[in-house]
Amino acid sequence: MTGGAPVSDGILASIEGSIPAEGKPVSVLYIDDDPGLSRLVQRYLARQGYTVATAPDGASGLARLSTERFDVVALDHFMPGEDGLELLKKLNALPQPPPAIYVTASDEGRVAVSALKHGAVDYVIKDVQGAFLDMLDSAIRQAVEQARIKRAKEAAERELRESRDRLAELLEQKTALLQEVSHRVSNSLQLIGSLIGIQAARLSDPAARDALHQTRERVQAVMLVHRRLYTSENVDVIEIDKYLVAMAEELQASVLAEQGHIIAVEAAPFKIAPDKAVSVGVIVNELITNALKYAFPSSAGGRIQVTLGAAPYESPTGESLIMLTVEDDGVGYGTEDSAPKGTGLGTLIITAMAKTLHGAVERRPAATGSRTVLTFPV
Repeated sequence: MTGGAPVSDGILASIEGSIPAEGKPVSVLYIDDDPGLSRLVQRYLARQGYTVATAPDGASGLARLSTERFDVVALDHFMPGEDGLELLKKLNALPQPPPAIYVTASDEGRVAVSALKHGAVDYVIKDVQGAFLDMLDSAIRQAVEQARIKRAKEAAERELRESRDRLAELLEQKTALLQEVSHRVSNSLQLIGSLIGIQAARLSDPAARDALHQTRERVQAVMLVHRRLYTSENVDVIEIDKYLVAMAEELQASVLAEQGHIIAVEAAPFKIAPDKAVSVGVIVNELITNALKYAFPSSAGGRIQVTLGAAPYESPTGESLIMLTVEDDGVGYGTEDSAPKGTGLGTLIITAMAKTLHGAVERRPAATGSRTVLTFPV
C-alpha cells in the first residue's frame, strides 16, 4: 500500500465465530499492493466462508478479471502506477463488471465520494486496529445482496418484456385469425344473398319475390358487420356510427331506393361488440325497409333519418344507454287500432333483436311521418 498507513500482518491472527456460506461460496478478488494486508484479508474472509483471490496491482487484477469470474472486487486506493479511481474506470468498462468496494486508508470524505462517483458500490476505511475487516465483510455481503436483487429485477423485467412480446404476437395471431374467419363468413353470406337474389328473380309471385328480397337485405345487414370486422384492425368492436353510414349507402343504392328517397345518417361515434352490431343492423334494416315500402305510397320521394347518440337518461340499473332513432316524413303509422301493414314478420324480428340487446323499441309521436326509437345499454 503505497502512501497509506501500514497494517500489521499479525492483527486478528485468530478469528472466532466464522459464518459458513450456504451453497456456492462468494468469490472475492482483493487488489492491494500490501502483501501482508492481502494475506490478512484473505485469511479473514476465507474464515467467513468466502473464496478469496488476491492481486498486487491494478494490471494484475484486471488480468484475473478477464479470465476468471468474481462476485465482488475490493480494491485499495493507493497503488503503484495508477490509483484505485483509475482502476475503477477500467473495471466498469468490462462487459459485466462485478460490484466494487473501495478500500482506503484515507479518511477524507472526498476520496469516498470520488469512489462512489466512479462506480464503487461501497467504501471501507482501513484502520490499524483491523476493525475494517468486519466492515469489509459487511460491505461484501451487502454488495452481493444488491447484485442479487439487481439481477432478479433485470430478469423479471426481461421476462415481462418477453411476456409482452409473446402476448402481442398471440394477439396479432388472434386478430388475423378472426379477420380471416369474418372474411369467410362475409363471403359465405354474400353467396347466400346472391343465391336468394337469383331465386327471387325466377319467381312470378310478387309477394314471394318481395319476401326473398327482404331476406336478402337482412343477410346483407349481417354480412356488412363481418365485412367491417375483417377490414378493421380491432376485431373486438364495431364502430357502429360508420357501420350505419355504410348500411344507409347500400340501401340507398338498392332497388328499394329507386324512387329518389333519401336515407340520411347522423351518428355519434360509438364502439360496440360485433354481436350487438348485428342486432342493431338487422333492426335498422327492418325499419328503413318498412319505411321505404309503406311510408311513401305516392311516387314522390321521401326522407328517412337515422340518428344515433347517447340517451338523455339511464337504465333502471344505472347503465348508460344508446338511443337510435329511425324516422321518416311519410304518411305515418295511422291510428292505434289501424291494421298492421305487411305480414308482421319485420315487427317480430325487431322485437327479437331488441331482446338480444337488452333494449327496448317503441313508437313515438312525430310531427309528420313515423318515428321508432331503440334504446339499449352501451
